[in-house]
Amino acid sequence: MTSEESSGDKYKAAKVVLLAVTATILIGIIPLALPPAIDWSGVFRPAALKLISDVSPYSVKGFIYPPWVALLLLPLALLPDVVGRAALIMTNLVVFGYTAHRMGAKPLAMVFFLLSPPVLHCVVNGNIDWLVMLGFVLPSQIGLFFLVIKPQIGVAVGIYWLVEAWRVKGWREVLRVFGPVSVAMLLSFVLFGPWPFQWERTLSFWWNASLWPASIPVGLALLVAAVRKRRIEYAMGASPCLSPYVLFHSWAGALLAVVESVPETVAAVVGLWILVGIRAFQ
Repeated sequence: MTSEESSGDKYKAAKVVLLAVTATILIGIIPLALPPAIDWSGVFRPAALKLISDVSPYSVKGFIYPPWVALLLLPLALLPDVVGRAALIMTNLVVFGYTAHRMGAKPLAMVFFLLSPPVLHCVVNGNIDWLVMLGFVLPSQIGLFFLVIKPQIGVAVGIYWLVEAWRVKGWREVLRVFGPVSVAMLLSFVLFGPWPFQWERTLSFWWNASLWPASIPVGLALLVAAVRKRRIEYAMGASPCLSPYVLFHSWAGALLAVVESVPETVAAVVGLWILVGIRAFQ
């Protein structure tokens, strides 16, 4: 081994140690600096812990997601509450950053995206929109398991993938791509009952940030553009426009659609902060 290779290995080891120390410090400090994470502490962590108690996660009020969500979150839920929340925050930021990178974000656009109100709102409340957005950059057969977690973020992308699958090999490709998630959803109904029907109760919540039905024309136009131009970004922007229920942090999915362009990302984030400022003084 040459001296250059040896010093390179030492440099890599030092970076790993530095990252580990930084992560440890953040895990200890972050929860102390933030208010309680309502969604994590009140819904997602209790629902995940129900799995090891042989109790349905749907016994937790507010849990209206596919059962594999509870399974995916179980490793974090098993940690002490404070540690698990800090780990969730770091997971949020890492996955949001990774998806923005995969969508072509340059460093400045990524910084603005991570500091945008929807992303910060998701991080502070301990929600799981990062899981859905991870589905955007995964192969469609796997990504669909993530998109169905929150249809208000991913429904138009699912339609886009359906059309793309049909274009490839017709119904055989559609069956290959959509078959696994369809079987999984049917099994979840057998095991836990018709859990999606609880979703209608959310429409009247005061924190609903949907622009529906006024946004339907915009959503349909974006969906048609996605299919015609074969660009997933348009479908990402269409989904919240077509949903009657969208939380504020779920608009991060639409924001992710423009991160490839720095000017548009900066303009959108500045506009969102202006919106937050106006609402704060109303």
